[in-house]
Amino acid sequence: MAHTFTHLLTHVVFSTKDRLPMIEGDLKARLPPYLGGIVRELGGKALAVGGTADHVHLLASLPPTLCVSDALRVLKANASGWVHKTWPSRSKFGWQTGYGAFSVSKSNRQAVVDYIANQEEHHRRSTFKEEFVALLEKHGIEYDERHIWD
Repeated sequence: MAHTFTHLLTHVVFSTKDRLPMIEGDLKARLPPYLGGIVRELGGKALAVGGTADHVHLLASLPPTLCVSDALRVLKANASGWVHKTWPSRSKFGWQTGYGAFSVSKSNRQAVVDYIANQEEHHRRSTFKEEFVALLEKHGIEYDERHIWD
């Protein structure tokens, strides 16, 4: 086959360092488009970006030449640098070391977009920890809860 054809949707979830509520005020409004711009620079498309004060959800279509770990390394490093440069008073801002990444089928795309858009409402009923463990279990990912939050 002369060409590569893909439809790679990934739902990525990552939190602020120590899950501290650092995404507030101006940052809350400006972070999603900034993250979307980084994804675009990587050759992908951010289909939804949202979250709460302590974590981010991103649904992205990534190119087949880019692995998720490289995309997240660039995304998190650039976003942290931008936050520190734009808001010097937020010098302690940072991201957790790891992340969760979950493949999404075309048929589930809208459900994930809606889920990301409704994060504030969702977290009136559950914590980030509860949500993340539920995502791991839903996707059949084995984990040891003693090591998730390191």
